[in-house]
Amino acid sequence: MVGPARKREAVGHLQRELELSQRRACKVVGQPRATQRRPPQPDAAEARLRERLQAFSRQRPRAGYRTACGQLRQEGLRVNVKRVHRLWREEGLKVPRKQCKKRRLGTSANGRQRRVATRPNEVWSCDFVSDQTTDGRRLKFLCVVDEFTRECLALEVRRSFRAQDVIAVLAGLIAQRGAPAHLRSDNGPEFVALAVQTWLKANAIGALYIAPGSPWENAYVESFNSRLRDEHLNREAFASLLEAQVLAAGWRRDYNEARPHSALEYLAPVVFAARWRAPVGAPPLPAHASAETLKP
Repeated sequence: MVGPARKREAVGHLQRELELSQRRACKVVGQPRATQRRPPQPDAAEARLRERLQAFSRQRPRAGYRTACGQLRQEGLRVNVKRVHRLWREEGLKVPRKQCKKRRLGTSANGRQRRVATRPNEVWSCDFVSDQTTDGRRLKFLCVVDEFTRECLALEVRRSFRAQDVIAVLAGLIAQRGAPAHLRSDNGPEFVALAVQTWLKANAIGALYIAPGSPWENAYVESFNSRLRDEHLNREAFASLLEAQVLAAGWRRDYNEARPHSALEYLAPVVFAARWRAPVGAPPLPAHASAETLKP
């Protein structure tokens, strides 16, 4: 059964395309002219009912309109199942045939969900991203990110990395910024090497190794990797290692100093970090404070 709204659209279509009069178009469609000329006014109660159905569908994606009707009746609303069915279809709600499995926190105590950075220079994240030059030779990018300020602290490009190379990059960062409290990474051989673990202990840096096969536990650097891939690597063809290093340095500078970051109230990471001005070793700052409230 076609509703008045659909008939009203059909009448308008006939008038535009076939140049029929409103009287004749209404007769063809079976729409009273009074209904055509006076469109229904929005119903506030129906709008609230539509919002409640949307919320119910998000809360219980495997439930249909009959279950939704029963829930509404339990809440004290007097609704007809036919009305709920009509609104359900008009809102485009349906039970999906395929489901996406939800990942829980898991058992790892080193994941981002359980060890959250509460101040700048508290947790650094490390990871590798691979690409290649135009001659097919491999390029490897070492990414180091401050989880709180989202700054890209290092974006080193080489053909390959050993444990000593990782130590050299981290040592250079510590000389500039001071040592972080923790370093989060996966279980790659460059990070779990005995030399790296020994060096971290010597510098009083806690190693947070995420669970194997759980990249979501290192979410901040994985998010950075996706931005690096989408905004830089997929747009550039590197003729040589030197070219890749120069372009990576320019992109990192733009990412830190100019690119707005949605998680930082659309501030650039360097601007957000400057508003905190937290010295190394300072007590933790509020984890969810607004940037506006932290202006000096």
